[in-house]
Amino acid sequence: MPADKVDSLPPRQESARRLERHSLARRVGLFLLYSREASIAIAAVLLIIYFWSTAPGFLSISNVGNLAEYAATTAIIAAGEVMVIICAEVDLSAGMVYALAPFVMYFAHQAGVPFVPAILLALIAAALVGMINGFITVVLQIPSFITTLGTLFMINGFTLTISNGYPVQPKGTPLVTNIFGGNAISQILWAIGVTVLLQFMLVKTRWGLHTIATGGNPLGAAEVGVKIGRIKMGNFILCSVLGGLAGVLDAFRISSIDPLAGGTDIMFMAIASSVIGGTLLTGGSGTIIGAFLGAAVLGILKNGFTLSGVSAFTFDLILGAAILITMVINVRLSQLRAAGGKDE
Repeated sequence: MPADKVDSLPPRQESARRLERHSLARRVGLFLLYSREASIAIAAVLLIIYFWSTAPGFLSISNVGNLAEYAATTAIIAAGEVMVIICAEVDLSAGMVYALAPFVMYFAHQAGVPFVPAILLALIAAALVGMINGFITVVLQIPSFITTLGTLFMINGFTLTISNGYPVQPKGTPLVTNIFGGNAISQILWAIGVTVLLQFMLVKTRWGLHTIATGGNPLGAAEVGVKIGRIKMGNFILCSVLGGLAGVLDAFRISSIDPLAGGTDIMFMAIASSVIGGTLLTGGSGTIIGAFLGAAVLGILKNGFTLSGVSAFTFDLILGAAILITMVINVRLSQLRAAGGKDE
C-alpha cells in the first residue's frame, strides 16, 4: 500500500467516528424532540437518584409502596383528563366524582347489592356525571370550565348531603378488597392497565385519532365527518368514570370513605400531571404515558420533600414553576415538530 494512503487512513477513520457520533447525537436529539415522554422519564430518574442520596429511607419498601399508591390514584384520574384536554376542554369535577362514587357503592351495598355490582353502579353514577358535563358543554355550548365548575360544587354538596358529612367504612371481602385497590400492588396495576389501554386507544384507534383531530383542528375534523360532539361527550364520560374508579380503589385501600376526600386537590394534581407529562392545554396533543410519568414525578417530589423535611409551601412553589416551564417547553417543542414536518 502506498505511503500516502497509509498516512491518510487514520484521518478517514477519525472522520468516520465524528460522523458516527454526529449521527448518534442527531438520533438522540430527534428522539427527545419527537418523544413527549422522554424528558419527563429522564426527570423522574434524576429525581429518584437525588432523593435516594439525600433522603434516608426513600427507596425503602414501605415508602415505595406509599409513593406507588399516591401516584396510581393521580395517574388514573390524569388519564381521563388527558382525553378531555386533548379535545381542548377541561373537567374540573373529576375530583368530586372521586368522592361521590364510593358513597354510591357503599349505599348500594347497604341496600343488599353485592360489592362488585355495587361498584358497577358507582361507575354508572360517575358516567352520568360525565354525560351531564358533556351535554351542557356540547349541546348547550357552555364552556367546559364553567360547566364542570358548576358540577364540581353540585356534586360536592350532593355528597355531603347523602353522607351527612360523616365518613363511612366499606367492609368488602378480602378478595374484593385486594382486587380493588386494597394494597399498593393492585392499585399500581390498575393504574398501569388504564394507562396502557388508553394510550393504545389514543394512538391506535379511530376514537383516539378523532379525539386528537377534535382538539387540533375542529373545523377540519367536522368537514371530514368526525362527530366532534360525540367525541367530546364520550371523553367527558370516560374522565368521570376514571375519577369514580380512582375513588373506589382508594376507598378499599384506606378502608374509609370520606366526603371531603379528593376534591380540587386531586383534580389539580391530575391536570398538573397531564401538563407536565406533555399534554397541551390548548388541545390536539397529549400522551397518557406522559401523564402517568407526570404523576410519578409529582409523587416523587412530594414524598422526597416530606422525607427531607422541606416545607409543603416549597413543594407548591416548585410545582407552579414546573407547570409554567413545562408548558413553555411543550409549546416550543410542538412548534419545532411542526416545522420539522413541513421540512420533510
